[in-house]
Amino acid sequence: MIIDFLNNDLTHLQPETDFDHAAVKFVQEWLSDSPTLKVQTSGSTGVPKIMEVSKQKMVASARATLLALGLKTGDSTLLCLPLEYISGQMMVVRAMVGKLRLTVARTSTRPLEGELREVDFAAMTPLQVENSLEQLRLVKKLLIGGAAINPSLRKELEKLPTEVYETYGMSETLSHIALRKIAPESEEYFTIFDGIDIDTDDRSCLLISAPDLSDEKIQTNDIVEIKDGNRFRFIGRADNVLNSGGVKVSPEQLEQLARHRIEREVIFAGVEDESLGQRIVAVVEGARDPEIEEQINALPYANKHHRPKEIFFAEEMPRTPNGKIRRGELSEWVRGQQ
Repeated sequence: MIIDFLNNDLTHLQPETDFDHAAVKFVQEWLSDSPTLKVQTSGSTGVPKIMEVSKQKMVASARATLLALGLKTGDSTLLCLPLEYISGQMMVVRAMVGKLRLTVARTSTRPLEGELREVDFAAMTPLQVENSLEQLRLVKKLLIGGAAINPSLRKELEKLPTEVYETYGMSETLSHIALRKIAPESEEYFTIFDGIDIDTDDRSCLLISAPDLSDEKIQTNDIVEIKDGNRFRFIGRADNVLNSGGVKVSPEQLEQLARHRIEREVIFAGVEDESLGQRIVAVVEGARDPEIEEQINALPYANKHHRPKEIFFAEEMPRTPNGKIRRGELSEWVRGQQ
């Protein structure tokens, strides 16, 4: 189904799939007299909750993305992210605000399959991208968010003519507030949008001031390194930090280390230990492989406490619908394996 917001003629829409119907319902809710919409958070760092969000602020967020990517009236875009979350909702809002032609994907896991023509703009999770590599040449500008991008996928993206960006954002910021280009050339730091100021607290966690998106400053638990005032590098989440033998380490840093050498998903977790406080373990997605175990043990860890005491293999990682690892659920699974 295609929704042409250039002409704003919505009378001839013929939804076929459940996703089509969800998109039409969202547009109807947007066009209602209510100044707000309800948004569900992903629950990747806690219990999912429902937020009430100002439509006016969602419009401001949409304009920031349209400006940052240079999208113009009449451009085409693709909706393939779940509409119960801000990521999917904002794709529709960007189409409405920018007067774009919105194609609603027929499948969410392989969104570019079928008779899809060239698209100016799309946003996907890493899993969706992996399932769409052969068709990605159809997309001119692509945003990837929701989960980390592994090195093997990055290498594949570098071969394409597509302009690819990694996003930084959350429900509270009404989707992304910063982008980091990863293909064809790669940038180390995220660059924030105009009208947003960033700082850090005494934990080195990101503090966001975005008056057009939130009435209050947004304090995150994301440890970052700020450069030049408007760029930052993500280190890890403060609430994920592990303490093993008195040494604090961000599991995201260990995971980044693994991604440079191991193509499978590797997640590090902490398990209670009487002598160490927490002992670090690694969980690998997929079937057990002694070679991968050797690779994990051979990684150039900065400290002996960083090397995992055990390595587990899980058939599938627990993830939110938009692809983020449910770390709490994964830790429970590890405890059940012992």
